[in-house]
Amino acid sequence: MDKPQSSDLVVKLPPLGLEGMLAFPNRAASGLIVFAHGSGSSRFSPRNNFVARELRKAGFATLLFDLLSKDEESDRRNVFDIDLLSRRLEAATLWAQESAEQHGLPLGYFGASTGAAAALVAGARLGSRIGAIVSRGGRPDLGGASLPAVKAPTLLIVGGFDSEVLALNRDAQRALRCPTALTIVPGATHLFEEPGALEQVVDLAADWFRTHLAGQPNA
Repeated sequence: MDKPQSSDLVVKLPPLGLEGMLAFPNRAASGLIVFAHGSGSSRFSPRNNFVARELRKAGFATLLFDLLSKDEESDRRNVFDIDLLSRRLEAATLWAQESAEQHGLPLGYFGASTGAAAALVAGARLGSRIGAIVSRGGRPDLGGASLPAVKAPTLLIVGGFDSEVLALNRDAQRALRCPTALTIVPGATHLFEEPGALEQVVDLAADWFRTHLAGQPNA
């Protein structure tokens, strides 16, 4: 399990003091990518931390944070409460937007599992403030009635062997009205644990963010 690196800034996000890790690339950042992890995960998610490190190499700042407190995590209903998770993500986004260190950076979301639904619902509420969204093995279908209101270009990445989630992503893509793409990583299962699978996710996400965040300063 990945712990914060020396370059990470440990932050507490108001109003609940949820802990997060904010990190910057070694050059001027092209944008800030806010991560929304899936059910049963945290800011220490090894997969999301790997993606975040690689996105920093590609020139993006990253924010990983806990959507729930330790007490809240013990109630499994909270883990699947998309409205609750999306509002926490929205609050974290507004904090990041107002932070002087992130002034002027376009914002993107990277969501996994139920975190993808939270990203889409928060994105629908925040409108043009969010420049792009990427979902990895996500459940965008759980975004429900919010999906047609999403404005940010959205990339859905699904493993080729994750057949049930692939079908749900296709349903969600039909409900979205924003620019969308659904990309299948051949031979990958839900967690993208196969050799090279997560690296393909990183390449796809970095390309999507470069394309859709370029020239879009933070509103």
